Amino acid sequence: MSGLSHPTPVLRIFDEAKAREFYVDWLDFAVDWEHRFGDDFPIYLQVSRGDCVLHLSEHHGDATPGSHLRIVCDDIDGFAAALRAKDYKYGKPGAPEEKPWGTREILLTDPFGNRLAFSSPPQ
Repeated sequence: MSGLSHPTPVLRIFDEAKAREFYVDWLDFAVDWEHRFGDDFPIYLQVSRGDCVLHLSEHHGDATPGSHLRIVCDDIDGFAAALRAKDYKYGKPGAPEEKPWGTREILLTDPFGNRLAFSSPPQ
């Protein structure tokens, strides 16, 4: 059997500027590459931060709005504090919450209804 790598989720977006504001400006993901089939076509792009890689697509049918991802973060307190320190008017996360399954988490919702649960590694 061949080995598998991490999956790359595809998240539906509807507005490139809002997606960049959330993922790049606020969450500090980098744009690795982007693609359009032509002028005035929807965008498909890859963003990453560390080992976390996401695909964002404006293409109808690529993904369902309202998806939910879980992303492990090795310094959840520092990550949450850095987000609170930024001036993003659509999100001000509180301190990470203790969960009964042994993680500490913050839940963020992007402008398109996708939920990203950032959590400490499981204990």
